[in-house]
Amino acid sequence: MAQNASNPPILVAILASGSGSNAAAIVQYFEGHNFIRVAGIWTNKAQAGVVQRDLGVPVHVFTPGTEDAEVLAVWTQLGVQAVALAGYLKAVPLLWIEAFSGRMFNVHPALLPKFGGAGMYGLHIHRAVVAAGERRSGLTIHEVSEHYDEGPIRFQCEVDVLPGDQPEDLQARILRAEHWAFPRVLEALLLNQTLPNPSLCPA
Repeated sequence: MAQNASNPPILVAILASGSGSNAAAIVQYFEGHNFIRVAGIWTNKAQAGVVQRDLGVPVHVFTPGTEDAEVLAVWTQLGVQAVALAGYLKAVPLLWIEAFSGRMFNVHPALLPKFGGAGMYGLHIHRAVVAAGERRSGLTIHEVSEHYDEGPIRFQCEVDVLPGDQPEDLQARILRAEHWAFPRVLEALLLNQTLPNPSLCPA
């Protein structure tokens, strides 16, 4: 999907369910970008923190399961070419996966395939990592498939689990790494560029 200055920008839709910090990092990274633009944010929770953020892009609330086709129709009308799951906690319908095959990406706050699957989200992940005595954790960016956290892995970076870490401590460090990595990896994947160096992830 090579781009040059004469091409229209690649439009990305963001899905989010929570505070929206990853969504904010993506929007801010692509603000004024020559080749990629955020079409908007879609959330399944009217009370989600992402709705309260003033990010300068449209925010849409929808009901999963009953409005899946309508959301896809809007994306099609807008010309959305890729979807980023930034803390989206609902199952992704097959019609979206098929429509954006290889162009729908999720960030998971652990080193998959460990600590993935149903129920592995938010602090649940970090509690499990600390309880297991892991010395390294991190993040994984992967394509979205029909099964939670099982799509092809496109990028990982590691974060130390420090002695005495509480789950909240580990979560905060990995979240910083997510904010750095996710927009840069999206950029590289959508523009067919070299992926960022995982060693540059803040830890």
